[in-house]
Amino acid sequence: VQLVESGGGLVQPGGSLRLSCTASGSDFRLYSMAWYRQAPARQREVVASITSSGSATDYSDSVKGRFTISRDNAKNTMYLQMNSLKPEDTGVYYCKIERERGVRVDYWGQGTQVTVSS
Repeated sequence: VQLVESGGGLVQPGGSLRLSCTASGSDFRLYSMAWYRQAPARQREVVASITSSGSATDYSDSVKGRFTISRDNAKNTMYLQMNSLKPEDTGVYYCKIERERGVRVDYWGQGTQVTVSS
């Protein structure tokens, strides 16, 4: 399985970005997935997660109400819409396959940099 993230960049505080994660190599519909981020000198943390069907989502308290995770199984792609961005949202964002057919796995993308700064 290969995961490729895109959509990162430099944005001013209060701005928006949409990240994409496209999977290849297996059946995307079998995966529950998540977005993680890692800020400089901090541990990687989960930001949002979504079930294989997209019927359920979950968010960390720090992004709840500002970020939206979604997926399009026909396009093998997961998204993270990020609004009202803050400087503390800066970091490298990774997509990850959490489970395949309910079994925990460990597939990561290469990451995309998000920088929130004026």
